Amino acid sequence: MKIGLLSYRSNPFSGGQGIYVKHLSLALTKLGHQVDVISGPPYPDLHEDINLIKIPSLNLFELEDNLRLRSFRPSFLFNLADFREWLGVLSGSFPEPYAFGKRVNIYLDKTSTDYDLIHDNQSLCHELINIQKEIPLVTTIHHPITRDRRLALEAAATWKERLSINRWHSFLRMQKKVAPQLNRIVCPSNQSKADVIEELKVNEENIDVVLNGIDLDSFTRDERVEQKPYRIITTASADVPLKGLKFLIEAMTEIIEEIPEAHLMVLGRAKEKGDIAKLISRLNLEEKISFRSGLSQSEVVSLYSSSHICVIPSLYEGFGFGAGEAMACGLPLISTQSGGLKEVIGQEAVIIEAASSEAIIKAVKDLFSNKEKQLALSRAGRKRMEKEFNWMKAAEAYEKIYSKTIKEFHN
Repeated sequence: MKIGLLSYRSNPFSGGQGIYVKHLSLALTKLGHQVDVISGPPYPDLHEDINLIKIPSLNLFELEDNLRLRSFRPSFLFNLADFREWLGVLSGSFPEPYAFGKRVNIYLDKTSTDYDLIHDNQSLCHELINIQKEIPLVTTIHHPITRDRRLALEAAATWKERLSINRWHSFLRMQKKVAPQLNRIVCPSNQSKADVIEELKVNEENIDVVLNGIDLDSFTRDERVEQKPYRIITTASADVPLKGLKFLIEAMTEIIEEIPEAHLMVLGRAKEKGDIAKLISRLNLEEKISFRSGLSQSEVVSLYSSSHICVIPSLYEGFGFGAGEAMACGLPLISTQSGGLKEVIGQEAVIIEAASSEAIIKAVKDLFSNKEKQLALSRAGRKRMEKEFNWMKAAEAYEKIYSKTIKEFHN
C-alpha cells in the first residue's frame, strides 16, 4: 500500500519524533509498502529509499526574538497558515501543529487519491477530521501533552511563568477537540494509552498499542571507543521539567564529593540563562556537567559507548527512547518508572523514585561500587531490547492496523 506519514516536525538529532518517523518508514518499506514522509522543518534524516515531501514553514523558532517581528511579509495577509504561525510565535504560543495542518491539507487536496492511508504523527490538527472522511487515517499519540503542561505549571515560580506556559500550550485546545473524533489511534505503551483515555477523553475501543522499536544495528556498544570511568550520561530537553534533569544535577553535588572523577554528560541543550543553566551555576558544577546537541546517530552511540552508566530521571515519558537506546548499547541503567518507561526497562535497570535527588545519589553510588551488578545490567538490558523492541515487529503490527482501518473505511 502507499502510505503518507505526516509529521509536523521531525528533528533528526533530538526528541523522539524524528527517530520514530525514520525507523518506522524504513521498516514499512522493507515490508513492501511505499512510504512518503510528509514533514515540516526540521526535516528527518531518512533512508535513501524513503521519499521526503517537505512542507515548508516560516520556522520562526530558529530566529532571534528581535528578528521575528521583522520577518512579517504582506503575503502573510493572504495566507492563513503563515499569518497564524507568525502571530502565534510573536504572542508566545506554539502554532506549528495548526499551521502544518493547513499546509498539509493543501498538499493532500492535490494528491490524496494517491494514498491508500494517511498516518499522522501527533499533529492532531483540525484537518484530520476531514481527512479521515476522504482517506483511511491512523494517528499516533505518543503521550498527551497535557502532562507536559501540568508538570511545567507545577515547576513555575511566578504567575508570569504560568501565564507563559498556558499560552505556549494553547494548541492543546485543538488537540483535545480533535482526538476524541479520530477513528483509529495508536499509542506506544499501555500507560500512554491509559493517559490518552483519561486526558483526551478518547474511546478505549479506538486505541491500539504498538511498542516502538530500537535501532539495534546502530545502537550497540562500539568497542573502539574508550570508556570514561565515572562518566554518567543522560538524555534530556534540559529546560523541560518533564525530564527531571534538575534532580540529577542536584544529586551531582553529593556524588562528586564521594567520587571526584564523576562527570555528567547531557545529550541535550540548556537554554542560555534558563533554569538549568542557573542551577548549574549556583551549585558551581560548570566543570562537572557538559551538554552536547545536534549530534549524528553515530556520535550519540560513541558517547553512550564512552560512558560508564546512564541515568534517566524523567517525571513522565510516553515511551522512552533514551532509556532503550542506552540499554541497547549495554549501558547499566538507573531509571524512574514514570509513564511508559516501566514498559521499556522492565526489571533490567536500577529503579528509582521520581523527583528524588536522594534516590539518584544512592543508586549512582551503589552501582559505581558494584562491578558485578554493572555487568549483569549491561547484558540483561541489551537482551531485553533484542527480545522486545524491534522495528520490523512494530511495522508488522502497524500493517495489521492499517489493513483493518482501510477495511472499516470502505465498509
